Amino acid sequence: MNGTLPIKTVERSIAGVALALAVLAPLLFSTYTVDQLLTQTLIFGIVAMSLTFLASYGGMVSLAQTALFGIAGFVFGNMTTTDTKGLVLGYNPWVGILPAIVIATVIGLMFGGLASRSTGIYFLMITLTYSVIANLSFGQIEKFSGFGGISGIVPPSIIGTTDQHPHRLYYVSLVIALLLYLLVRYLIRTPFGISLQGVRDEPVRMSSLGYGVALHRTLAFAFGAFMASIAGVLFVWWNGHVDPQTIGLGATLNVLIIAVIGGLQRIEGAFVGALAFVFINDRLAETDFSVAGFKLGTFNSLIGIIFLVIMLLSPDGLLGLWDRFIGLLRRRPAPVAAAGD
Repeated sequence: MNGTLPIKTVERSIAGVALALAVLAPLLFSTYTVDQLLTQTLIFGIVAMSLTFLASYGGMVSLAQTALFGIAGFVFGNMTTTDTKGLVLGYNPWVGILPAIVIATVIGLMFGGLASRSTGIYFLMITLTYSVIANLSFGQIEKFSGFGGISGIVPPSIIGTTDQHPHRLYYVSLVIALLLYLLVRYLIRTPFGISLQGVRDEPVRMSSLGYGVALHRTLAFAFGAFMASIAGVLFVWWNGHVDPQTIGLGATLNVLIIAVIGGLQRIEGAFVGALAFVFINDRLAETDFSVAGFKLGTFNSLIGIIFLVIMLLSPDGLLGLWDRFIGLLRRRPAPVAAAGD
């Protein structure tokens, strides 16, 4: 762009400002905003990022990410609690982290292997089935949870709850979200990431060239499960409780809405969508919308309308609006130099 800053420079500057605001958030915002809203944004952003990674670079829109997120939370809860429902094994919270992530990732590997030869609506329905099975399994098997769920889950003492040590969990979530984001950016530039994008665009051609299409999809799904499992552990640290409703149909659709609102074409959209969703939910969740005494709906109605408007204006979400704005700037003719300049 003649006479203006390069777009990449502008975007990197915006990213730098956003990161600075995130680091300084405890100094700029209230404790409630940081420990409740922004921490929640980071956790849901990680889950949505796992979905966005699969959709954007693997061509797989998965509805199983919330189930994998919940499985990690249930494993951690069963292993570390002592006086609630579940297995109440009572291990140190540090001990519960690795099994929670590994078990959820291995289950994700299995899920991916079973669904790897499906595409489009069939893949979507298979992954939705995974979520339904996980929800009903934890609800009906009292030994693992039951519909009441598992309470009294606490993080390692060095992190503590938000009441004990404000902002520690926020910073842990921020560092993990940043590291996972950088890991995704690195992965998509590796030979595996490049070939995965080839599988997304031309699966038949990639197969004829000797690439394992199903294997690439399976491994990508496992990586998405790995990210979702980390978010699941962070969630139970933050919430202190997990139950089947955590991975119910509503929660599953919420993660999809977050990813779509932000934009499925860019990883950053996961956090943009999570920020918008969490703050809208916080401000309007208990609000009934009425006109002249007629009840028009609740928060679900509003988020549905917002979702519809964004899809109509920009199918690529909020970041799609930014890309369209940048496209308009790029098409603007350069200013004509005055005579004698």
